[in-house]
Formats: sequence, structure tokens, C-alpha cells
Amino acid sequence: MTDGRALAREFLEQQRLLGGDPVILSDGAIPGTPGLRPGSVNPPASAALTPGANAQTDSALPPPGISYDPPGGDLFSNDPVPQAISLEAIAQLVAGCTKCRLCEGRRHTVPGEGAAEARLVVVGEGPGRVEDETGRPFVGPAGELLTKILGAIELPRERVFICNVVKCRPPENRLPQFDEIAACVPYLFRQIDLVKPSLILAMGGTAAQTLLNTKQSLGALRNFVHRFRGIPLIVTYHPAALLRNPNWKKPTWDDVRIARRLIG
Repeated sequence: MTDGRALAREFLEQQRLLGGDPVILSDGAIPGTPGLRPGSVNPPASAALTPGANAQTDSALPPPGISYDPPGGDLFSNDPVPQAISLEAIAQLVAGCTKCRLCEGRRHTVPGEGAAEARLVVVGEGPGRVEDETGRPFVGPAGELLTKILGAIELPRERVFICNVVKCRPPENRLPQFDEIAACVPYLFRQIDLVKPSLILAMGGTAAQTLLNTKQSLGALRNFVHRFRGIPLIVTYHPAALLRNPNWKKPTWDDVRIARRLIG
């Protein structure tokens, strides 16, 4: 291959396959996305998953979104979290954690559970009452709904790693505060590093904003394929929100089917 333009196309296609953003060439074509031109709009996720859609629509995925690569742990630090070598080690550190006020009212810490080599990591906001009583994430009514959602995309709960941004229950299930998230998020980041999933599903605004280091709303973050430390990340509604507003079930279903396709 000696033609400069052909070489450029081949390079850009490789970049796309590795997760880079699309690049529009001067003729208006986007390498690797036949039929897409400047000013065109990717079909919405729901259209991409509608039975009977044409081949071009079936292959469409949401466009690239935010990429966030927080720094890893300092090798010379005495902080035990970046040095934890297993999910069990993280759970032990969480059990003894007193870094924020949430430790004062907890009955149990809720570090997370699931497969150590899961292809999907689900991240929620924080434990609720039932989770605080049992030490397990997503086991109340919202958890039952999450289990059904995962089963519908052929991902049994035991094959997924499920956790929250904060590992102790906020009083009265209020939103975690900034200092509480800051104290707890190193545990979450290390869990993701250890699991090395193919995809992260951020459920709810707190999870999405924390993992992407943004203040954008959940609505603004949906319908994009974001990345956390190079791992694709999809944003959707929290199951508890679906129990309050059933109208969000359809867009959530679209999101999780996109997530299932990205896992492969």
C-alpha cells in the first residue's frame, strides 16, 4: 500500500478499532463508518436495537463521550489501597475504614460482590437500608430489578461485579457528599483496576459523575460511550429511579442492550 491517502485511512481505522475518536477526512467520509458524513446524526440507541432495523442501523453505537484517566497509586505511598492485591483485601480495608462520617452510623460496610474477573462492573451510588443490614450491594427492591435487567441480557448476577461509589449507607439514603465520595472512591478505582472489566455500567448520576469526573447531568451523559482508564463506560438510570418513574425503563433497557453489545 503506497498511496498516502490509503495509508491514512488504514491508520485511522486502526485508531477507531482501538477506541479513538472518529476523524472526518476531506471527502467527508468517516473511516470505519460507511455512510456517515459530516453533520449526520448517529441513530439513537433505541433505533439500533429495534428488530428489523437495517444493517447500517444495527452496527451503530453511541458516539464517543468523556474519557477520564485518574492517576494510579503512588508506588512509594504508604496508602494500602493502591497496594491491595485482591478484592478480598479491598473488602478488609473497607471493613475497617473510618475516613469519613459515614462509618459512624453503619451496621455493615458494603464493599461489593461478584466475579473477580467479571466482564461487566456495575457501579451504583451507595448502600440503602437492606444493603446496610446485609453487607451486600443491590439486594433491596432496586437490587431485584437489577438482577432481572442483567438476566434479560444473559448476564447472571454472579458473573458481574456489583458495587457502589460509597461503601457505607448515607443517613436516610441521602446523596453522598463530596468529602465522603473523595474518601471512598480510591476503593472503587482499585476494584475496577483489579477486575479489569470489558465495560462499566454507571447507574445513576452520582456514579456517572464520579467515574467521569464531571458535573454534567445523567441525561447529558447518556447515549455516549465514555471511557474510564480506557474501559468503555455506559451511563444509565439507577434501578431505584426506575421504581419511582417507570417511564425511564425503556431508555434504561436501550442502554443496557448497548452495554451488552459492547461487552461482546
